[in-house]
Amino acid sequence: MAHVITSDTEAIETATKLAASFARASALRDAERVLPRAELDELSQSGLLGITVPRGHGGAEVGAGTLGEVVRLLSAADSSIGQIPQNHFFFVEVLKENGTPRQHDFFYAELLAGRRFGNALAEKGTKHALEFATRLVPDPSGGYRLTGVKNYATGALFAHWVPVFALGPDDRLTAAFLPSDAPGVTVVDDWDGIGQRTTASGTVRLEDVHVPEDRVVPHHLTFERPEVFGAFGQFIHAAVDAGIARAALEEGGELIRTVARPWGESGVDRASEEPLVIQKFGELTLLVRSAEALLERAGAALDAARRAPADEHLATEASLAVTAARAQADTAAVTVSSEVFALIGTRSALRGGNLDRHWRNARTHTLHDPRRWKIQHLGNHALNGVTPPANGII
Repeated sequence: MAHVITSDTEAIETATKLAASFARASALRDAERVLPRAELDELSQSGLLGITVPRGHGGAEVGAGTLGEVVRLLSAADSSIGQIPQNHFFFVEVLKENGTPRQHDFFYAELLAGRRFGNALAEKGTKHALEFATRLVPDPSGGYRLTGVKNYATGALFAHWVPVFALGPDDRLTAAFLPSDAPGVTVVDDWDGIGQRTTASGTVRLEDVHVPEDRVVPHHLTFERPEVFGAFGQFIHAAVDAGIARAALEEGGELIRTVARPWGESGVDRASEEPLVIQKFGELTLLVRSAEALLERAGAALDAARRAPADEHLATEASLAVTAARAQADTAAVTVSSEVFALIGTRSALRGGNLDRHWRNARTHTLHDPRRWKIQHLGNHALNGVTPPANGII
């Protein structure tokens, strides 16, 4: 059985300790694509995967701000390990929103025992990311049958449960929770991205899988009322990017202090004393600190909206706060992980150091959904008072 964390403070303390451990071999795991199975087992046993379980079911029910800090800390240590639980926490929220009391009792116990959720959401070949072709078909013997192919299934390879987005018989979006070893479920490790190399964000094949009725959640109901569900999912993504940005800044700073040489015209003995290096590093630090500050503010806005779930104004403010955090974390991660190379010099490009993993991770993870639409929604609200759409990705 996993340890059960009981407070926000304990959650952050636990994440801090695990992050220090996970960071030690992070560069090696990326370079050799060593999947973090042992590390994820350790994460499960630590109790961190159960920290959003409601108090009434034995969990800590930590605030969004705490969860964001936990994910940021893990991502700064190893951004693949930080991203893998994103969909885990996402589907805990799916259950919270529309699960039945019986489903809550069963799955919350699973979570507190250290069980992991993966995901089977995205599909290639549909018109856009919010369109799904996979369907639940009624089974004459009871329940449903499910056939389809899902892609970019981060965490599914390591999961005990694989939640699947599918259209129900009424064409409305549902979530079906499948055991990863259910007959007809195959998880293929075919992820070959340039970054986030050990997330195993591969393919899930579903071949005539039987789905009991009590494993289906009517997810479409979430968007028929004021909600911050979409903002919550984006918030965790922002925490991953903020973690990558911090990791690139800190590793880059260490290399500037220890191996970089000053430019000959500078008149100083160390690169870390060169005024132009200090100035540029200050600008990069500002990007990271602003991303972290916006992440903290977004967490507070989410918590405020959750305390008053019928308040549309608070829901809008939470969505906007998360949108800003996500956009800024995107910029910070991609910019810092690129610009530190110029401050260190040629040595930073050697493969042995694997400094480029931060840029590859940032560039890959920030492709999840476009920054340009974050800016669009921020501008349209500020200029025209248009509320961001309730579509699950803002």
